Amino acid sequence: MTKELHADILIVGGGLGGVAAALGALRAGRSVIMTEEFDWIGGQLTSQAVPPDEHSWVEQFGITRSYRQLRTGIRQYYRDHYPLTEASRAWGDLNPGAGFVSRLCAEPRVGLAVLESMLAPYIGGGKLTILKPYLPISADVVGDEVKSVTLRHRDSGRTITCSAPYFVDATELGDLLPMTGTEYATGFESQSDTGEPSAPAEAQPDNVQAISVCFAMDHVDGNHVIDKPDNYDYWRSYEPHFWGGPLLGFTAPHPRTLESTTRTFTPNPDDNPLLVDADQRRNPGDGNLWTFRRIAARRNFVPGAYNSDICLVNWPMIDYLDGNIIDASEEDKAKHLKAAADLSYSVFYWLQTEAPRTDGGQGFPGLRLRGDVTGTEHGLAMAPYIRESRRILPVTRILEQDVSMLVHGNNLSKSYRDSVGIGMYRIDLHPSTGGDNYVDVESAPFEIPLGSLLPRRVKNLLAGGKNMGTTHITNGCYRLHPVEWNVGEVAGMLAAHCLNNGLTPHQVQADDAKLQDFQAQLYNAGIEIRWPDVRGY
Repeated sequence: MTKELHADILIVGGGLGGVAAALGALRAGRSVIMTEEFDWIGGQLTSQAVPPDEHSWVEQFGITRSYRQLRTGIRQYYRDHYPLTEASRAWGDLNPGAGFVSRLCAEPRVGLAVLESMLAPYIGGGKLTILKPYLPISADVVGDEVKSVTLRHRDSGRTITCSAPYFVDATELGDLLPMTGTEYATGFESQSDTGEPSAPAEAQPDNVQAISVCFAMDHVDGNHVIDKPDNYDYWRSYEPHFWGGPLLGFTAPHPRTLESTTRTFTPNPDDNPLLVDADQRRNPGDGNLWTFRRIAARRNFVPGAYNSDICLVNWPMIDYLDGNIIDASEEDKAKHLKAAADLSYSVFYWLQTEAPRTDGGQGFPGLRLRGDVTGTEHGLAMAPYIRESRRILPVTRILEQDVSMLVHGNNLSKSYRDSVGIGMYRIDLHPSTGGDNYVDVESAPFEIPLGSLLPRRVKNLLAGGKNMGTTHITNGCYRLHPVEWNVGEVAGMLAAHCLNNGLTPHQVQADDAKLQDFQAQLYNAGIEIRWPDVRGY
């Protein structure tokens, strides 16, 4: 028998957008059911194990108040529970991993602990129910309104049907869109459709960014070489036509120039973590792959606490190009996810056995998979890192020419009357399943229009993450951690605002007075909707 539950708002997907949506709705006094298909909430920050990709002004402005509370909470968790050195404990902008990709490289479990602490009071108060690990399998839709979503437990197969006045799709792949009949796009749109300079002449719906299965590792004395993966020889000889060499190697295209670039790999350099300048305007930081996404720098901790740094592998060589999992059959999706994991195991085995060392030797047998850090027995991240989702066909579609510095011609992007947040990141598209190389376009600080969260037709379903109304190209700058959080938080607040005031999302977006009332509510909640003048920063 299928169990039935009801709440004011159902949020399907417990990644950063889903958690933020829950917080936004709960603060407004509404009851929430949030579901998640993996054992950990937090998505790309936790189960996918990816340190936050953030803009250079993140410590000063340009994120929501609650996202800043998350970042502050992670740093405080280290101060409260970890054996930091006195110098690291006193470091105001503590970067536990001293990685160059982010000012806040940390172990996934810490992000999980802080996210759970942010939600805990609402669970205790009976306002929030979290269902995990549950996946959506179907939806009941009448006309232009979603009535309920049925979910299945990942392991037991038992089902639950959840009904609500409002639904937020915060899944990694926009899973509710096909189930609810909501119109959506995938892959590249055509240039004739969007007018984007970087778009192809013809639409390519199956051409999406690579997924990656990340993993954490350290390096200690001894021989920790894993068994040779069954398909190692396939990946060892794999060479994309644009790569400039084998995929399993330290040579790869530079994301911005596309020139063949060789990086280094030096485990446990004796560097001072307090001197790491994680500002990619000054130094992209990927020269030494060990320190690029390092999530624990042993010298941040008292001697003996960590025998090694911990390095998070999200490198070009683990980008899986052999297939697209969006709208694939369950059989094909499972096949591609397994192959992506096999690629990651092959990369790790290559590092242990064949990777060139600076002393002229080969391989680093002291490397160990740290599945204990990522919460898995198999040693890899709990979930694949998803860069691209199904995307709603929205009221307001965000185009390359709205954010591109080359097209827009100044240091601020298009200003939207219905802005509900801000963000900043280069348009950073990874190699794709259609055989494309990196696409990198310099973008300006941008706004998030409310219309990009609203499907054109369906009335009570809101985008809560990467399924918002970008294009394939603008997804490249709207897909990162703080923007996903901002989008989710606004979706949760909008659903609650509509319930509290007898409105619909489309009414709020279309009417200037109603929109301004909602924007004032966002401002009071600490959501910045306009950029300060960042020219000269």
